[in-house]
Amino acid sequence: MVKLETVKIEAREGVNVIIGTSHFIKTVEDLYEALVNSVPDIKFGLAFCEASGDRLVRYDGNDEELIELAKQKALEIGAGHSFIIFIKNAFPINVLDRIKAVPEVVNILAATGNPVEIIIAETEQGRAIIGIVDGQKPLGIEDENKIKERKEFLRKIGYKQQP
Repeated sequence: MVKLETVKIEAREGVNVIIGTSHFIKTVEDLYEALVNSVPDIKFGLAFCEASGDRLVRYDGNDEELIELAKQKALEIGAGHSFIIFIKNAFPINVLDRIKAVPEVVNILAATGNPVEIIIAETEQGRAIIGIVDGQKPLGIEDENKIKERKEFLRKIGYKQQP
């Protein structure tokens, strides 16, 4: 028997979320180091759901509000070996390479500022994240004007060089 449910994460102004899976209690310390070594002024809270042993939500960070949010959402998700990170003063693009390089990290499921629904499956053994709904469904396909706007925006914010 499998029970399905969703855990919602509302979008917050200036806050992004990164959700992934890992495999070892050392994840908390290694993610902390990856984050503080990526962006000097980053603010974050992170939590990791331990899948064996004490089976606790392990946590750390440098922003009390984001730490509390990460602890609350990790407990609500309750899927073994999953982690959640809330960040401010940085974007996922600034930290993802460092997070992916953490030896314990298995995969990244989402990295976004959008509202998120995490699809959870629960069996007799435990819980698992089986998918992520990131934002909303597309309304159409970009036209030439929207292509131009996208390219100009990326250059304006410094992610692409001027041609």
